[in-house]
Amino acid sequence: MADIAAELEEGGMVRTLKDLFAGAAGGIAQVLLGQPFDIVKVRLQTTTKYPSALSAAKSIYTTEGPLAFYKGTLTPLIGIGACVSIQFGAFHEARRRLEAYNSSKNPLSPGLSYSQYYAAGAFAGVANSVISGPIEHVRIRLQTQPHGAGRLYSGPLDCVRKLSAHEGVLKGLYRGEAVTILREAQAYGVWFLAFEYMMNSDAARNKIERKEIPSWKIAFYGGLAGEALWLASYPFDVVKSKMQSDGFGKEMKYQSMRDCFRKTFRAEGLGGFWKGIAPTLLRAMPVSAGTFAVVEMTMRAIS
Repeated sequence: MADIAAELEEGGMVRTLKDLFAGAAGGIAQVLLGQPFDIVKVRLQTTTKYPSALSAAKSIYTTEGPLAFYKGTLTPLIGIGACVSIQFGAFHEARRRLEAYNSSKNPLSPGLSYSQYYAAGAFAGVANSVISGPIEHVRIRLQTQPHGAGRLYSGPLDCVRKLSAHEGVLKGLYRGEAVTILREAQAYGVWFLAFEYMMNSDAARNKIERKEIPSWKIAFYGGLAGEALWLASYPFDVVKSKMQSDGFGKEMKYQSMRDCFRKTFRAEGLGGFWKGIAPTLLRAMPVSAGTFAVVEMTMRAIS
């Protein structure tokens, strides 16, 4: 216990900065790999004009050009880098605190249980939601606005300004924050739990240290964790996208998260909560693989 407590106090800031830096690197990789898939997902979630992901992708390419797949990229490139940085920083800080707690109860076994891995991941998700909510809201507005002369926003800053003008920052820019918190907690609880389980199982099975696991396995396990993340949280994401692309004032269709769940179920049934899941899962494997691989390799390089 004393060793872990000393580690928390003496090197905490340095370790946290390393976690944040590695997470930022992983976040940049995540955006560059995943943005084209993400715009297709959002279009499928927020409109009924496309019968399939392939149809949506073809339509975007034909009517808006190839650069349309990177619409709204500046916001997530800056913001998701910060988000992933917070996710990994918060997760590892929560993990160290839980290890210290476990050590106080049983000095011979300070490691985390898998429910504690989930809790640490959920904590990271909630911490992340403070900035991911408005960042994703702006990205969704930019991705779903009309093309050409009908554009509503000239860019991310203009979007932030106009959203904040609707009933203030909390009801405008932070619309959908309640469901965002629920999605983030569930998503990142499962994400980190799945990855840590696979990494720990591999190390134990092959009788090696975690740092000896090759990069291709890290990427593979990270990719599978990404699939688990979305399967566990996708209905929350659908509701979030609907609320964050909804109109304001008289044009508003959803009065609350609960209202959005109810109206989606009535209009589309259970299938309505899974629209766009195919491109999301297709995106999840390379994006999550790249994120964990970059983070793990960065941490090894700077340790």
